Amino acid sequence: MGNWFERIIVRFRWWWSLLLLGAGLLLFASFYFDGVAQAWMTQHQDAGVRRFMRGVGQFGDWPAHISLALVLLVLAYWRRSKRWTRVAAAMILACALAGVGARVVKIAAGRARPSVQTEAAWTGPSVKASYNAFPSGHTAASTAFFATLALACWRIGAPLLVIPLLIGFSRMYVAAHYLSDVVCAVLIGLLSAYVVAQWLFLGPRDPKPEVRK
Repeated sequence: MGNWFERIIVRFRWWWSLLLLGAGLLLFASFYFDGVAQAWMTQHQDAGVRRFMRGVGQFGDWPAHISLALVLLVLAYWRRSKRWTRVAAAMILACALAGVGARVVKIAAGRARPSVQTEAAWTGPSVKASYNAFPSGHTAASTAFFATLALACWRIGAPLLVIPLLIGFSRMYVAAHYLSDVVCAVLIGLLSAYVVAQWLFLGPRDPKPEVRK
């Protein structure tokens, strides 16, 4: 496993540098626009939309995603599809990895949610839900889940990437997260999806045996 990973790093080192730079700039910009995004959310509140967004947030939690992946896993196993069995397993693993990663970061950061009135937005390590805003766990898990599917089958997974985007928007609309929380979560989800996909079904395969004539 180490050899192929080292080859990827060497081969795409400039691409990795550009991606990391782009991700850093995107995250920096999202912090800059936190206030603008939050002000827009506050000015465009609607009771019906808010109820819908709360429902999106409940659907966007990890149990719904894992349940969907388990259904796919059972169907793939029943149809004896090794590829889709790996894909379903990868979706579960990526979702869990992103969720754990986001949880660790948010506990360490201790950022107050937009709905919390406090002078200190960043309090340091905290396990209180009201101070676990950065990043969005819902968005990270959902992004990892559907990005893994997109890496496995772009035609099916790409259109479904709108789901984590909607979840991220819903978390901002109900004042649970800032824009930067969602952007950081998307980056965590994409990274988790890539790592898991490379490990389970996008990594190098054994060469085909030579056919003797």
